[in-house]
Amino acid sequence: MNERLRWLRNNLKSQNIQGMIVSNPVNINYLTNIDAEGTLLLTLKENFYITDDRYIEKVQRTLTIDDEIIVTNVRDLSESDYENFFMFCENVGFEENFVTYAKYKEIMHKYKIHSLVETEGIIEKQRQIKDENEIKYIKKACEITDDCFTYLLKYIKKGMTERQISDEIERFFKANNAVPAFDTIVASGENSSMPHAVPTSRKIVSGDVITIDMGASYNGYCADMTRTVFVDNVNDNIKEIYDLVLDNQLVALRRNGRWCNN
Repeated sequence: MNERLRWLRNNLKSQNIQGMIVSNPVNINYLTNIDAEGTLLLTLKENFYITDDRYIEKVQRTLTIDDEIIVTNVRDLSESDYENFFMFCENVGFEENFVTYAKYKEIMHKYKIHSLVETEGIIEKQRQIKDENEIKYIKKACEITDDCFTYLLKYIKKGMTERQISDEIERFFKANNAVPAFDTIVASGENSSMPHAVPTSRKIVSGDVITIDMGASYNGYCADMTRTVFVDNVNDNIKEIYDLVLDNQLVALRRNGRWCNN
């Protein structure tokens, strides 16, 4: 059994929880590397991944013998099959911060669980501790994002639209085996005052302030960068405000024992 699943089983056992239903796709990917719709079940003796025809082949290619997960097609399961998964489990855990009340009731009815208990974010807490591979993926995501910004400084031209720049960021990420970690923000001129602006057809003009908020996601691990770009020149009033914010940021970083070069 892979180390993460073994860890989870041992921790559940220490809490007198005999099984668990994992629904959050981020947690499923963390435990199994599976990136496909489905539900992970940890029962008394075996692990199951329930999915459908669209993902069976992909899931089977992802898993190894060491994972010890039985891939099950949802269409092959009967009502009694669901009831049998946790037949001898006194307590079954679920992700209370992810599952809605409607889903909670559906789980109780479908699996006929004796006691469905909260797991208090057990997987999320473990995910906070990054191993060497995770740190490597985060560094790679940051590297791709940095490279993208360097590229944008030469790419952005007057007459381009915010949406063109946003599309180019996505293209750059994909060309480097990454995807956007969140909806990219490119906000120019009067739009730059909105923290969560959506890229529009507004064209870049001389004197514009452009706010870019972007981040690459590499193997599921994300970067986040916000930068301000000035086109041709910097308005004196804006420069004064920019420098004031920068000075305060540097003071805060120094007081916290950190240093920032830009």
